[in-house]
Amino acid sequence: MSNRLENLDLNQSMSHDDSEARIQVAQRRLTQLRLFTGGLLEPAVQGPGLLVLFEGFDAAGKGGAIRRLTASLDPRHVRVVPIAAPNEEESRHHFLWRFQESLPGRGEMTVYDRSWYGRMLVERVEGLIDMATVTSSATEIVEFERMLVNDGVTIIKLWLHISEREQLRRFDDRASDPLKQWKLTPDDWRNREKRPAYLSAVKDMIELTDHAHAHWDLIAAENKHFARVAVLETIVNRWVHDLERRGFKVPEAHGGDYLR
Repeated sequence: MSNRLENLDLNQSMSHDDSEARIQVAQRRLTQLRLFTGGLLEPAVQGPGLLVLFEGFDAAGKGGAIRRLTASLDPRHVRVVPIAAPNEEESRHHFLWRFQESLPGRGEMTVYDRSWYGRMLVERVEGLIDMATVTSSATEIVEFERMLVNDGVTIIKLWLHISEREQLRRFDDRASDPLKQWKLTPDDWRNREKRPAYLSAVKDMIELTDHAHAHWDLIAAENKHFARVAVLETIVNRWVHDLERRGFKVPEAHGGDYLR
């Protein structure tokens, strides 16, 4: 399992036209699944809550993927939560405490732009916790996710992966575009210098927290057109699989142009 990240093929690519066509198909299916789990399609029974969790290096394309995930959904039917460093109040509590309020209930959907895995990544690399705490935190996360799944939440975890060279290219692109400069911070450059430490942390994160109830899907994000399709189609397939696993009769895709 520890070699999954190293074996990820970053050369996977897709043309703009093919990507847009498949994105539209996936978005229609996502809309259908969202209405179904929200109890808005017959038989009008609410499904499990859906939690989609995005992690990845800075500039890996999380924001673009999230925009395409939510583009076809009514804003009332999805909640996007950007996760930053814990504030003073949150730091006084257990590290998972601050996520409770935003977790999806029955028939709800939440998308995390970063997540509780900051504990195993940023806090570890910045030396805010030691390795013993990293290991114990991983165990707590696994059990926390198991509790959520057993209580009726579908968890989909995505790591968007890019090379060091591609990240630099995207940083430079942001730095040269007045409308993108806001995305680039001094912390981004500082984190880039610590890439080897982050790579080690990511590998440990996957090794320790990849379980059947909350599996890590690794997305080759070097090519944005490929990555966006991979993200949406992965979410559709994971979502349908979990609904069927729980005994839900998932509606057939209309017109034959949806994913399964």
